[in-house]
Amino acid sequence: MKEPMVPVLILCIFFLAEVRPDEASSRFSVSLPGCPDKCGNVSIPYPFGIGEECAATRLNSYFRVTCNDTFHPPRPTTIGDEGGVVEITDISMEHGEMRVLSPISHICFASSNTTFNKFGGGYGLQSTPFLPSPSHNRFMVIGCNTLGLIGGYQGAASQYATGCYSYCEGINSTSDGAPCAGMGCCEAAIPANLTDFGVTFEMNQSKVWEFNPCFYAMVVQVGWYSFRKQDLVGNLGFIDTRAKRGAPIIADWAIRNGSCPEEGKEPPSGYACASANSYCMAANNGPGYLCQCSKGYEGNPYILNGCQDIDECLLRTQDSKYEELYPCRKGVCHNTQGSYFCKCKTGTKSDGTNFGCQSVHASAGLVIGLSVSAIVLMALACLYTMQLQRKRHMIEKEEYFRQNGGLKLYDEMRARKVHTIHILTEKEIRRATDNYNEDRVLGCGGRGMVYRGTLDDHKEVAIKKSKIINDDCREEFVNEIIILSQINHRNIVRLLGCCLDVDVPMLAYEFVSNGTLSNFLHGADPRSPIPLDLRLKIATQSAEALAYLHSSISCTILHGDVKSANILLDDQHNAKIADFGASAQKSMDESEFIMLVQGTLGYLDPESFISHQLTEKSDVYSFGVVLLELITRKRAMFADKFNEKKSLSYIFLLMFRQNKHRVMMDFEIIDEAVMTVLEKLAQLAVHCLCPSGDDRPTMKEVVERLQMLRRLHMDATSGCEESYYAHNNHGGSSSLATPLDDMTYSSMETSTLILV
Repeated sequence: MKEPMVPVLILCIFFLAEVRPDEASSRFSVSLPGCPDKCGNVSIPYPFGIGEECAATRLNSYFRVTCNDTFHPPRPTTIGDEGGVVEITDISMEHGEMRVLSPISHICFASSNTTFNKFGGGYGLQSTPFLPSPSHNRFMVIGCNTLGLIGGYQGAASQYATGCYSYCEGINSTSDGAPCAGMGCCEAAIPANLTDFGVTFEMNQSKVWEFNPCFYAMVVQVGWYSFRKQDLVGNLGFIDTRAKRGAPIIADWAIRNGSCPEEGKEPPSGYACASANSYCMAANNGPGYLCQCSKGYEGNPYILNGCQDIDECLLRTQDSKYEELYPCRKGVCHNTQGSYFCKCKTGTKSDGTNFGCQSVHASAGLVIGLSVSAIVLMALACLYTMQLQRKRHMIEKEEYFRQNGGLKLYDEMRARKVHTIHILTEKEIRRATDNYNEDRVLGCGGRGMVYRGTLDDHKEVAIKKSKIINDDCREEFVNEIIILSQINHRNIVRLLGCCLDVDVPMLAYEFVSNGTLSNFLHGADPRSPIPLDLRLKIATQSAEALAYLHSSISCTILHGDVKSANILLDDQHNAKIADFGASAQKSMDESEFIMLVQGTLGYLDPESFISHQLTEKSDVYSFGVVLLELITRKRAMFADKFNEKKSLSYIFLLMFRQNKHRVMMDFEIIDEAVMTVLEKLAQLAVHCLCPSGDDRPTMKEVVERLQMLRRLHMDATSGCEESYYAHNNHGGSSSLATPLDDMTYSSMETSTLILV
């Protein structure tokens, strides 16, 4: 196969994290008895340990640490599942964090098209205790005119993709020391619970390789890197001058193979919180838990008797800062297990705080008077506070209603005379979902939960509730409400109501009972056969809905995230397009620039991602991938026989060019009687996936083609295939699926995205 013109770089970070030193380690042993507690200047607290016997390998083999004493001072390292050695610079037991130095992926060029130095690697984190910290790390790309894309999985299956673009125009003497904002380098946030991921970037090195021969990609600790023009110069100049040992990365670690025991129940076998004076807390990133010493104790909760009593009274005598931390004003401090008490001397009494004493001289009458006055003032203050909170709550609800597009929605409903969307209260939503009962969860994505609910009028609905509270999320919900209020089509899920007087709005859709097309195609185990006529019906109905959005309403609507997971099926397997959070109304100018192209890995239109312009043809490209799923019954990103991630669109186009695409078709629908239908359906999918949007058909043309294929399939299966061919070959419309030339396939190859 011809070498791609655009280099593809892969980056997957194995584990990461920042650390804060534990004060407890200075007074108590943090390692197992007889085991070293340090490697050089780095403390190694259990469950980590140097060697097999000193680490909690029964919990996870990655807790084992190697102390490399060929350096002075020695350096602790850990070995990944691919054999890569990563240097540890700190471990925090209290915060569940680790800081490591990770090699930087790079690619360098000796000429405009010759690679002479390249490094990249990929790892999965599913079997490790580590996850990249979303708050402490950023994805960064360094280079001229470089587009970087990071994609992967959150948890078991939820896909994620984002990216950034860096350029060199405008770099001057003031650029050195600047944060990454696109000039010379760029950065993007990473999500929580990122179990494995890959990074690819594309660049046009032909114009810049002489002064910028190397390009870099890394996940790195926030604040560590600031751009310098010198980083672009020389072969591996940035790595040699600033990151010889690697870039610092922050990871959250936890005990992943378990959870905190329910209150009142015995801990399960293998429970890691071994100390009696410890407690369990859920991990703040991903599954699992951490152990902490109880209040008044310090040490290592993962070791038997590892949490020891803090002698607050002794600490008060050693450092003045503890006098404020453990107060005992005008009294005598006495230590107790897990706490202390302040004993008052003769002639004094407690000052009411349990941490101080005062002289006994106030009269009983004064005390009673002050007490009564205090009670009256407290009662008045409570009444005033209740009224103030009630008023504040009403103002807050009104502000949420305004922020969530309530006024704009009312204007749209009045202008369009829409009476089908009801404004629901939060109480109605709670009743409908049985107070968000877990048994009613229909699905959980990276941005929220979907519940099955029943409204007061006994109508079944699907209620979408976000779990992310930010302006982008709120804007997506408002956008979806406004768009769905304009739509009335049998193959588009209907919006029945919305709740706008809460922090994040909630939407109530019609309940579609048969799940998603993605689950219908890929989720059954063992999977049931799906006839070709049903696949053609689903494809046609989905295309009709998208064509309606593009051309059958007053303002063109671009869906923006067409995929099989956003196509729902009812009891009769009728298709309904859903999820308009990434949609846009095309009242904007054709050339409007989009800062962040949203979508799903495997379905993204490469032309829109590079040009930052969303068009109707972007939906056509994504629909072409859905057609391939229907033909092959493979996922958009599927695992081959070597368990490597492959792009369905890229592999199918490659096989189509070699006239070997039949081997990818689902054997359940291959039949000589309908091979003409399957070939034309494959041609239509390939046409939708043309690299240039101008070469793709419109959704209206796709609908016409699919309707013709349904009729052709009916004739073929009823013995009338020859008469249909004769009719269509003498006066019928020509095929929409124009052949792809060599230049088209070359462009396809350069857009390949490889995930490890």
